[in-house]
Amino acid sequence: MAVIAAFRGSHRVKRGNHMVIHLDGVDSREKAMKSVGKSVVWTSPGKEKKQIKGKITSAHGNSGAVRAIFERGLPGQSLGEEVKVE
Repeated sequence: MAVIAAFRGSHRVKRGNHMVIHLDGVDSREKAMKSVGKSVVWTSPGKEKKQIKGKITSAHGNSGAVRAIFERGLPGQSLGEEVKVE
């Protein structure tokens, strides 16, 4: 499992489908690079369990975070939520 940490982007410009994700048990850039290419799925809360799929593209920083690009933008309620890494 992993947790969505933030939208990727600068102070003024945010990219709605680019997310920064923290993976469980990953604390270095080398470990994070091993998960590049894996798919990520966020499931929405509520009655309809809509899923938005994405893919891990690269490491983000030196502390084990990764960048993921989703097929469409994620809502703000997804911040701090868990995603499934497959």
